[in-house]
Amino acid sequence: MSLVIYHNPRCSKSRQTLALLRERGLEPKVVPYLDTPPSETRLSEILDMLGVSPRGLMREKEAPYRELGLADPALTRADLIAAMAAHPILIERPVVVAGARAAIGRPPEAVLEIL
Repeated sequence: MSLVIYHNPRCSKSRQTLALLRERGLEPKVVPYLDTPPSETRLSEILDMLGVSPRGLMREKEAPYRELGLADPALTRADLIAAMAAHPILIERPVVVAGARAAIGRPPEAVLEIL
């Protein structure tokens, strides 16, 4: 099973989730998503794995959310995914993908459900 964490080393929850995985003897592929954002296609796949809409993966308190008018209910799934790909700071963190399953590490223990 492949294991990937979309990680922001400046985020305490992201660091805690990575440490939790390593404590269990797991070494995920670490993707620093602010530097290497997932593609729109990959974001769509992750959303499907999570079973959430794009807004369920968005950090609504980040400046780009307001500046880009992303609260507009007329925006489509594709519009919101494109915004996350272009502005990865909008992506909730951390996201762990284990095979065909994904979880948001808030709290960090939430990722254990997909392992």
